[in-house]
Amino acid sequence: MPSIMIEVRQHYTVDTELEIMEAVHKAFRDAFKILPYDRNIRFIEHEPQRFQCPPDKDKPEFYTLITIDAFIGRSLDAKRKLYENIVNNLAPLGIPKNHVKIILREIPAENFGIRGGKAACDIDLDFNINV
Repeated sequence: MPSIMIEVRQHYTVDTELEIMEAVHKAFRDAFKILPYDRNIRFIEHEPQRFQCPPDKDKPEFYTLITIDAFIGRSLDAKRKLYENIVNNLAPLGIPKNHVKIILREIPAENFGIRGGKAACDIDLDFNINV
């Protein structure tokens, strides 16, 4: 049940925003084996002057920051697969692979309040975190 935030430096059409969110979600389904209905994705568009990026980017308007809060427990191989899947899934949408930065923050399940205010460690999550 990752919480995902996608931040961009340009305006996209609604359809393209949805494609970007789906591309990222698909990467999670493949790498972390999350369920298709398990979605918590935010898409934030910044004015370029309010979201600086490294000056070496050829197409700074495509710079994309993806921040993920997820339960602790995924293997390094699953994380590597996630990172690779994200950039590969975004490339067909015109986002250069080297313009995507991914930050994964792992949080203990007791620090997630879900499903009516319960600690995630106290309930059956219906999925395996140890992938």
